[in-house]
Amino acid sequence: MSVITVEELSKVYPVAVKEPGFSGTLRHFFNRTYRQVKAVQKVSFQIEPGEVVGFLGPNGAGKTTTLKMLTGLIYPSSGRVEVVGHNPFLREPEFLKKITLLMGQKQQLIWDLPALDSLRINAEVYGISDADFHRRVGELTEMLSLEEKLTQPVRKLSLGERMKAELLAALLHQPKVLFLDEPTLGLDVNAQVKVREFLRTYNDHYGATVLLTSHYMADITALCPRVLLIYAGELIYDGSLEGLLDRFAPYREVKIELAQPCPREKLSAYGEVEAVEGCMVRLLVQREQLTRTVAQILAELEVTDLTITDPPIEEVIGRVFLTGSVQ
Repeated sequence: MSVITVEELSKVYPVAVKEPGFSGTLRHFFNRTYRQVKAVQKVSFQIEPGEVVGFLGPNGAGKTTTLKMLTGLIYPSSGRVEVVGHNPFLREPEFLKKITLLMGQKQQLIWDLPALDSLRINAEVYGISDADFHRRVGELTEMLSLEEKLTQPVRKLSLGERMKAELLAALLHQPKVLFLDEPTLGLDVNAQVKVREFLRTYNDHYGATVLLTSHYMADITALCPRVLLIYAGELIYDGSLEGLLDRFAPYREVKIELAQPCPREKLSAYGEVEAVEGCMVRLLVQREQLTRTVAQILAELEVTDLTITDPPIEEVIGRVFLTGSVQ
């Protein structure tokens, strides 16, 4: 049985339209007109127990709106949602105990108090016993390497330590479903790695289901075997990372080291020139033309080294969003 089921989910916002000037203000006040903004359009997917799924899309694509509908924070315009057997929009206590929503740009810890005090408040809200509270805080503190940090005021923690404490607060009630919206936002590389390692360990240990949005592709490639790709409110891809490359990147990246520099115009005859730095060249070559093109390069250019790889996943997705070529 699926943990999350989404069928034809849509959200349309009415946005007031105001003309400039005094007359426009008067008309806006007495006879307001609206335009309809389609934030999410007929999105459907299912997520099974224990899956870690990446939710990708550019700013304004509908990711956060979808997460808010899945957690019951906003009501959809149409469609059906079921999360751990509940209708999220009823906001039933049993449902709220099974999920958590962590947004990297928001905080729930009280700024001037030690994190431990905020955790005690969370424990009371969720009805967690003292014994369970101490056991869970101990387990999560060890997993997050937060020893001796929870008794310090939140404002004195580093950004990475604060994010870990936010994770601890969000997971104290041991939710079955984690909705994570940019959990590594603003963290340095080392802190990002530690948060990813914790999420992987938590998923393995508790079998939690995770839906993760991030602009850091390292988060997705490290944690998410499956990705959902949303563009202009529409779900355009649901599958593996490898399948994403096959669908949206019908080319391979060819890196060449030449014995001597070659004009960019000449290199363009072999494929799309991504970069030229002295004798180092990066080309994009269509997959079906790869064998013939590589043979031609080796025959016509003085090559000292040649490497063929798939293009970086962030470049693939960036091209999709930049060009709008989603078919």
